[in-house]
Amino acid sequence: MSVLVIVMGANGRMGNIIAQMVKNSDKHTLAAVVERPGNTQRLDAWGCIVGTDLDEVLPKVPGGIVIDFTAPEASVAHAEAAARHGNGIVIGTTGLNDEQKARLAELAKKTPVFWSPNMSVGVNVLLKILPDLVRHLGELYDLEMVELHHNKKKDSPSGTALRLAECLAEARGWDLKDVGNYHREGLIGERPRQEIGVQTIRGGDVVGVHTVYCLGPGERIEVTHQAHSRETFAAGSLRAAAWLADQKPGKLYTMSDIF
Repeated sequence: MSVLVIVMGANGRMGNIIAQMVKNSDKHTLAAVVERPGNTQRLDAWGCIVGTDLDEVLPKVPGGIVIDFTAPEASVAHAEAAARHGNGIVIGTTGLNDEQKARLAELAKKTPVFWSPNMSVGVNVLLKILPDLVRHLGELYDLEMVELHHNKKKDSPSGTALRLAECLAEARGWDLKDVGNYHREGLIGERPRQEIGVQTIRGGDVVGVHTVYCLGPGERIEVTHQAHSRETFAAGSLRAAAWLADQKPGKLYTMSDIF
């Protein structure tokens, strides 16, 4: 059965790619596209419902799954609208703060909510295997990360970098809030043993590169994930939407639940 999809921000970079992939999918149907007022040009070409208010669109698409890659405040507001109407929502927005994540978890008790800072299969497999690597290497290996994105990205570090760093910290029994270091400058002294460095590079049109370094005595291991196109994330969101259509409310779902 085809999954009805409502795409938020359909004139944006990610929204446009997602809408096109839905149109080309035999497992999904593009039921509606939504944009902010004044930015709806060209949307009629999609041949579906067009709107600027999700509360007005959702009653026309019962059971439809919202896909949202907009901005933190907007994504939470869209999740609240989805909860009011009983629609599921897939969110790939990064840069959410703890309060916003907690709000999504609350809304997930009312309607199916899926949130992942990175929708790629490769990154989520890394989240599975990196803890084992860290534990096997032991305490003598320092953990560092460098992330590279395009010059339009607004949040830093990336949501993916933070999730990978949390994964590394958890493998050591640490809290990232206590050991994360996002900037080094000046005479800073020796590197503390309990530290995870996360450094940011921005430039050009790079979709996303994350490299984890495990630096030990006499050797180092580098694990790099490179996203070649935004279609990687769009494909993950469509996979999540199809999966979420069969889920019940109760918890904030992530890619790990699909695996």
